[in-house]
Amino acid sequence: MLQKVRHILEMIRFSHTLFALPFAMLAAVMAWLTPTVSGARVGFHWLHLLGILVCMVAARSAAMAFNRLADRKYDAENPRTAKRHLPAGILSVTSVVVFTVVTSAAFIAGTLLFLPNWLPLALSVPVLIVLMAYSLTKRFTSLAHFWLGFSLALAPLAAWIAIRGTQVLETPGDMAPACMLGLAVLFWVAGFDMIYACQDYEYDKQSPLKSIPKRFGIAGALRIAAACHAMMILILLGLPLAHLVAGPQLGLGWIYFCGIAVLASLLVYEHLLVKPDDLTKVNVAFFQINAVVSVGLLLLVTLDLIL
Repeated sequence: MLQKVRHILEMIRFSHTLFALPFAMLAAVMAWLTPTVSGARVGFHWLHLLGILVCMVAARSAAMAFNRLADRKYDAENPRTAKRHLPAGILSVTSVVVFTVVTSAAFIAGTLLFLPNWLPLALSVPVLIVLMAYSLTKRFTSLAHFWLGFSLALAPLAAWIAIRGTQVLETPGDMAPACMLGLAVLFWVAGFDMIYACQDYEYDKQSPLKSIPKRFGIAGALRIAAACHAMMILILLGLPLAHLVAGPQLGLGWIYFCGIAVLASLLVYEHLLVKPDDLTKVNVAFFQINAVVSVGLLLLVTLDLIL
């Protein structure tokens, strides 16, 4: 049993929860510490923190498991992914289906921690549909990278709604900071997913799956990814101005802007690592630098808001 659990955690790359979770926590910190339009603060609640952790882990686990189920045929044909747990026979389809159902149910149940705010529960099933639909978009459009970005962008939006549901219903402009943060996440994820997808360029050319590298070539995909990351930085620079959309005043200052300069430098370094004729450092760019970007932004914004 323990070995099966270990294999399942490896299959869904549980450690990669680190990519999306910091942005959900960042939105939560902003939601707790930023005054509402009326001037009051929502304040920290342990149940909110627990609910965000449970929902984030469960939703991502369900989406990843569904992705492995949906892509098992293509994974078996692709030399890079042929040794994954399903095509290699390490895990059975039945066990992964059960895991997907259980984690989906855990996500929906986790939204009960936010009651009497009923919005998370009402939106839980639509969110799951969006997350799982990503696995199918690669069959129809090369813009699937942006669907993945939108899926992860839901993390800060959901955290904000879970904490400030009443304010959002009364003043929709209250969502402005979360929407800007979500938009930044969308471009960030789409960009690094394009870089990662360059590894499958040769296989994708022969398969029915669609991607930006397949459509524009590796060099073109890297340029589009760079443009996406430039958009991310521009959006983050504009985040302190979110209050201009009838939203709350965030109160971000020089610490935040210095942090954005560091993050921009990291993204530039990420793109210098990966070249059209040398993809050997894609994993360094994908796993290490992006983890630093997400965790670093969380720490910087938290520090700025507290000080």
